[in-house]
Amino acid sequence: MRPTELNPFFAGVTRLKGIGSKVEKTLAKLVRPGIDETTANVRLIDILLHLPSGVIDRRDRPTINNLPLEGIVTVEVTIGHHKAPPRHNKRVPYRVDCFDDTGQISLVFFHVHGDYLQRLLPVGEKRFISGSIEWYSGMPQMVHPDHMLSASEFAKMPLLEPVYPLTAGLSGKVLTRAIRQVLEEIPTLAEWQDQAWLTKQKWPTFNDALVAAHIPQDASVLEPQSPVRQRLAFDELLANQLALGLVRRHMKAVSGRSIAGNGTLRKAVIDALPYSLTKSQQQSLDEILGDMASNDRMLRLLQGDVGAGKTIVAVVALLSCVESKAQGALMVPTEILARQHLKTLTEVCTPIGVTIELLTGRDKGKKREEKLRRLAVGETDILIGTHALFQSDVLFKDLALVIIDEQHRFGVHQRLALQSKADVAPDVLVMTATPIPRTLTLTLYGDMDVSRLTDKPAGRQPIDTRVMPMEKLASVAQGLGRALAKGARIYWVCPLVEDSDLTDLSAAQDRFNALHQLYPGKTGLVHGRMKGPEKDAVMEKFQSGEISILVATTVIEVGVDVPEATIMIIENAEQFGLAQLHQLRGRVGRGAVASNCVLLYQGNPGETAAARLGIMRDTEDGFLIAEEDLRLRGSGELLGIRQSGVAAFRLADPFEHRDLLSAARDDADLILHTDPMLTGKRGDALKQLLYLFERDAAIKLLSSG
Repeated sequence: MRPTELNPFFAGVTRLKGIGSKVEKTLAKLVRPGIDETTANVRLIDILLHLPSGVIDRRDRPTINNLPLEGIVTVEVTIGHHKAPPRHNKRVPYRVDCFDDTGQISLVFFHVHGDYLQRLLPVGEKRFISGSIEWYSGMPQMVHPDHMLSASEFAKMPLLEPVYPLTAGLSGKVLTRAIRQVLEEIPTLAEWQDQAWLTKQKWPTFNDALVAAHIPQDASVLEPQSPVRQRLAFDELLANQLALGLVRRHMKAVSGRSIAGNGTLRKAVIDALPYSLTKSQQQSLDEILGDMASNDRMLRLLQGDVGAGKTIVAVVALLSCVESKAQGALMVPTEILARQHLKTLTEVCTPIGVTIELLTGRDKGKKREEKLRRLAVGETDILIGTHALFQSDVLFKDLALVIIDEQHRFGVHQRLALQSKADVAPDVLVMTATPIPRTLTLTLYGDMDVSRLTDKPAGRQPIDTRVMPMEKLASVAQGLGRALAKGARIYWVCPLVEDSDLTDLSAAQDRFNALHQLYPGKTGLVHGRMKGPEKDAVMEKFQSGEISILVATTVIEVGVDVPEATIMIIENAEQFGLAQLHQLRGRVGRGAVASNCVLLYQGNPGETAAARLGIMRDTEDGFLIAEEDLRLRGSGELLGIRQSGVAAFRLADPFEHRDLLSAARDDADLILHTDPMLTGKRGDALKQLLYLFERDAAIKLLSSG
């Protein structure tokens, strides 16, 4: 149970002045994204952990001739002439000219009553005006200023005002007022940080840090490296690492079993490969097979860059199960990838007598029942499938190894549901082709051992990447004819399926029509709204060479393997994230022929988009790309984490606070070594920390050892 002293933090926000149920629903979108708005229960802790993104500083009040080009400013002016718009013309704004000794500024209002403004801004009176500065025909103006105050009113205003990230229907004033109320009410909590560490870092207490962040005395308080932000970030990182440590200990404590095998099936497959395993493939296999042979459970992450050869490592691990007369399961996020794996594994395993089945949501009726029967009696050695694998009627005779591909596409609950199908806790191998920065590996997979595939299989050619404006699209399309004449196969990726009023991005359907006219009978189309069998039929034609150009949305991002494909064209590349561009580019360069990637961008891409395209042009190193992606975008958007069942950080930034992350990991290890059940004085305070950052599921593991 949650400690009673934390109850004030988890009280509902509707008890605050100015926050009713309607405002609570709006707040939920902002501070509890992903939860059902209809039952949204926003707690005081939710708004306390929603920190300001900036500060309005009213200490500096420039004269009109010294106004900046942009930003929020405060000026002291004399009210001059009111210019009301013509009657019956609502498009013309109401203007109020104001001046000081150095120049003139206009206040601009739309759809406002003139008598209200004349009362608020009497001609000849002095007023303090605060708002966002704009320039129109070389003259400064403010559209709907935030504040228009007399000297006595302005004297009551805070000179420094926090600016919060907001959402439609919520004003900064309402949120600021609510947070001030909470700060006055919350109790002081026992210190959970090591006192010597706190003193060394010169950090404030948790409560003082919250007050300093929400009532900043200086804009620098909100900088990531300020003592206030570092203190709060470290609290969140420590809660994360402590929870992962508890989960890891619990998972390891559950009895495993030794899966060693005699090596005959593995040797047959490895000997039949047309290439030798790379050094990192061999090292990863040694680590995985060593884990499986031990009596402890394996919990391992296999990270491989695009095309690094994870699949053969997975096959060898699964064969170790079959050698031990047990079964293995391979779970993947999409049907296209599941069928790809079925094809690869069947080619490798059928000659050595290993039985492989595929189970997807498409299996129905008698066909499905027969597959489930063969699985339950042990006739199926390896089962490949999508989310269909963890449905309640899918029963294994003896499941010993669970491999989960593209883990970030699955929630934690789905992973656990599949593991629960084994009588003895199975070994778990998680694979991802999305390179993850080392800092983020700690925060997402801190409960796992990590193996990395860092080199590409022999014979793989580098990919020549070019960045071009969309104006070159026609010449790129025309130039494909030369490549087609040499037997090339080409991916053409578009970000949308159909035109939208909200964007001018090209649609995949339109691009298919245009290319089909240029190269009739050689072009196919795949997108996410197609039914499974339709997609499979087009992919089959592309893989067999019946068609040579595949126009696609990002459904081809993960796992599709056509070694003959040597050209990748990505339209509106500035709209994609770095990790996604890297995944898409990885669909080519999988054979022995040199490959090309063309990134087409629209208009003038912003600074971040231009940086992404430059990085893609300059390197193929997925791990370097992942580090840059983290730097450019932040952890919340990286790798689809928000959709992955993993809580995104609210106070910590794994890039800005990467040094703190390592320290939090070390501290968590030390805590669990010296006080494994968190029973000491600091242990009690650390339980409060886990509850506060909603990592309390880990506390339940303490009672179960």
